[in-house]
Amino acid sequence: MTYSLDNARSLLGVLAILFIAWVLSEDKKRFPWAMTIGAVGVQAALVAALFAFPEAQPVVTGINGALDGLAAATQQGTNFVFSYLSGLPDAQPYVMKPAPDGSNGAPPFIFAFQVLPLILVISALSAVLWHWGILKIVIRAFGFIFQKSMGIGGASATATAANIFMGMVESPIVIRGYLDKLTRSEIFMMMVVGLGTVAGSTMVAYALMLAPTLPNAGAHVLVASIISAPAAVLLARIIIPETPGQGGKVADYTSSLKYDSTMDAITRGTQDGLSVVLNIAATLLVFVALVAIVNSMLAAIPPVGGAPLTLERIFGFAFAPAAYLIGVPWNEAQKAGDLLGAKLFLTEFVAYLKLGAIPAGEMTERTRMIMTYALCGFANVGSVGIMVSGMTLLFPPEKRGEILDLAWKSLLPGVMTTMMTAAIVAAMPEAMFAGR
Repeated sequence: MTYSLDNARSLLGVLAILFIAWVLSEDKKRFPWAMTIGAVGVQAALVAALFAFPEAQPVVTGINGALDGLAAATQQGTNFVFSYLSGLPDAQPYVMKPAPDGSNGAPPFIFAFQVLPLILVISALSAVLWHWGILKIVIRAFGFIFQKSMGIGGASATATAANIFMGMVESPIVIRGYLDKLTRSEIFMMMVVGLGTVAGSTMVAYALMLAPTLPNAGAHVLVASIISAPAAVLLARIIIPETPGQGGKVADYTSSLKYDSTMDAITRGTQDGLSVVLNIAATLLVFVALVAIVNSMLAAIPPVGGAPLTLERIFGFAFAPAAYLIGVPWNEAQKAGDLLGAKLFLTEFVAYLKLGAIPAGEMTERTRMIMTYALCGFANVGSVGIMVSGMTLLFPPEKRGEILDLAWKSLLPGVMTTMMTAAIVAAMPEAMFAGR
């Protein structure tokens, strides 16, 4: 396997991120060396397990096939409800009349009909899998891995694993009986993990947006969220170390998240998904409109570098060095920097939409892969508010002061989490991902 300077530079990016976390640490004398080795080792091992060995190809193919199947099934429901308005190909028997222009051709890509319905279906499916006990087994397995490899308590490990599949608001419900026992360090860790990963309901949506330009997009998005969890735990523990003798509560996996029946799981899962869909739609509408307003104001400024100044270009200039440090070539760093800035201030949905819209000839497949990992987290300005509102409702009143105190402090390590994950992936030989 070939190894380039871009790969080696990514290792410097990992060290730089760890150094920044140490600078922000509340106790610089207690750097968790063992946890660092464990977290980085788990990340590298999980990526290698899926992409380095030909024997894992059926797993990668299966992941993408499952996501394609979910998208196709969702298409059936979307076509039934919205008919030709859905903009989806292969009109179903439910489509009773032609499009308004009299043609039978499908309308262009419509985000509201082709991405958001997936979140509803995945949310309901996740609730069913939880009720049947399948998702509980998966979460316990990952919780066991995180507990043994990084030495965190059972309750925290379980919440960390739940974040990968359920999201930052839902995961505390899994360990609700332990929320009053969590230490300040454990609460901060839960916040960083929540911002540094994504929910299972949104993974499929991201994969759908990236599929046309990134091979095996579904597998990359899933792996990105999984391997970002140990990075988030590590950065959180560097910044706020656990006090010796505190924390480490052992979870007995008795969760307060329960459904009365499969139908109850479907109904409540759909209702929860609807709130997520409405929040995403409203947030995107407002943030995209605000970007347009800012760009119209920036138009009054004389051109910079021969081109009009826009918010996207400002993001590109500001975040290009960070993109370069995690392994993106300098000639693509400004485009990548624009995506990092969009993710931080405009949500990862906007960033993924922009990434998916970049023509194949304007960004290499390797850079697309790196940015897929760098963007795969909820760490943005809007998500901090969502996280605080959800956690203050779930945690006991005496913990709310700590939550408010730690919320904004968790944003930067949440951003660094996905960048560290991207840097570790970029540090691996490019040939490892060839054909996958």
